[in-house]
Amino acid sequence: MIDKTDVEKEKPVQIGQRHVQIFLLFISIIVNYVAKFNVGVAVVAMTDAATTNPNFPEYQWTDMQKSYILSSFFWGNFITQFPGGYLCRRLGAKRTMLISTLGSSLLALLPPLCVSWGGWGIYCAIRVLQGLFQGFLFPCLHAHLAAWCPVNERNRLGALANTGIECGTLLSMFISGMIAASSIGWPGIFYVSAGIGLAWCAAWQWLGANKPAESRYISAAELNYIQTSQNHNEQVELDEIGQKIQVPWHAISTSLPFWALVVARSAHSWGFSTLQAELPSYMKGVLNMDMKSNALYSALPYLAMWCMSYVYLIISDILLNRNIVTLTVIRKTFNTFAFWLPAIGLIYIGLLDEQQKSVAIVIMTISVGMNAGATIGSALNTIDLSPNHAGILMGIVNTAANVIPILTPLIVGLIVSDEHNRVQWQLVFIIAAVVFALGNLFYLIFGKMSLQPWDDRDFLSNKGLQNIQLSVSRFNKKSNGEGPMSAVVIS
Repeated sequence: MIDKTDVEKEKPVQIGQRHVQIFLLFISIIVNYVAKFNVGVAVVAMTDAATTNPNFPEYQWTDMQKSYILSSFFWGNFITQFPGGYLCRRLGAKRTMLISTLGSSLLALLPPLCVSWGGWGIYCAIRVLQGLFQGFLFPCLHAHLAAWCPVNERNRLGALANTGIECGTLLSMFISGMIAASSIGWPGIFYVSAGIGLAWCAAWQWLGANKPAESRYISAAELNYIQTSQNHNEQVELDEIGQKIQVPWHAISTSLPFWALVVARSAHSWGFSTLQAELPSYMKGVLNMDMKSNALYSALPYLAMWCMSYVYLIISDILLNRNIVTLTVIRKTFNTFAFWLPAIGLIYIGLLDEQQKSVAIVIMTISVGMNAGATIGSALNTIDLSPNHAGILMGIVNTAANVIPILTPLIVGLIVSDEHNRVQWQLVFIIAAVVFALGNLFYLIFGKMSLQPWDDRDFLSNKGLQNIQLSVSRFNKKSNGEGPMSAVVIS
């Protein structure tokens, strides 16, 4: 038996291949999020050229048509979340993530070439296909983290990779806005997005590896450190993670900690989509303040979110490394900050009037910034529950969570018939706050940060043997010693 202190002593001090993999994951999220969210700026530039560069074509699309374009990405994205986890197990994270980003990047080249003859409909179709390809990303990302991260570094490295979400969201606004106003105009938004995506694909093909044992550049010391850490702490074989282990579907579907995670991530998706998409509309309609036309106000909440993601990371690292609190306390506390504080912020903003615009901006920035804690709070929980099935779990979780951004705008449309009516918006915010609050409460009660029994690579075979033994035991009791049947045993 290897002592934990021995594992710590073997830890390589230099930057290793595991850090290269984390950096590649970080960049992959950025390039995919730039392609995902540049549509907000692109649609404005394509329908109102005077706001950016008037030397490029302008299209007369209705508000409904623009809404279809903005939401169409999610129509495809939720469909491939679950298949993404399965495909990752079959092909490996490296190949599946390459397919995901390569497909999305090549599709990014098409709008400038196709919209002139296909209109808003062809742009919608391209966005749906991009969503389909990007749906493979996060299930693979979590499977890759499980394969590459030593157990005691999982929280830190996983959180670092996921900060690409905030960074990608922020950069998509800044980069797209500057490009649209430049000499290459709105078509440049798509070409730059495709270019950085294809560049990442080349780096991933060169440096990426499904598992540490497959890396051409990893040192023997680092390989031994990762494998020793994972084998000692979880009793799994690294070279078989996510490849040959059968999925215990029944055990997963009846696991309360897993459903607590599904509920938490779905509640987060509802609340954050309200913060991201609906709050700016409220501030324009009720507070008479167009957030989207002001680059600083638009980017400020996401800048706060990106900065806060590192604050959460540093605090959690200090608390865990000094054994001040457990991982369970970290996850549930951070998730509470990320859910309940924005819930309070949503309700409070709904009480403000046009004379309190500055207060509304501050609260919105704080709410979005505090929401960054959801990454450490619950997004990484799939790896806690089951490193072997992290990709599958993330596929299921993200499928549920990605349906929400399709539903919330429809619900808002039913409630808000007059965008200047504050009472109608208050109902929207109250619903989002209640979802935030109850989702986190369910996670606090039923969420677990420990390895589940069904993660064991021999879980299904052991379960089958236990069932056979139980059946034989019952049969022998029924026979009550009559005849030779009483001698039936399991050797």
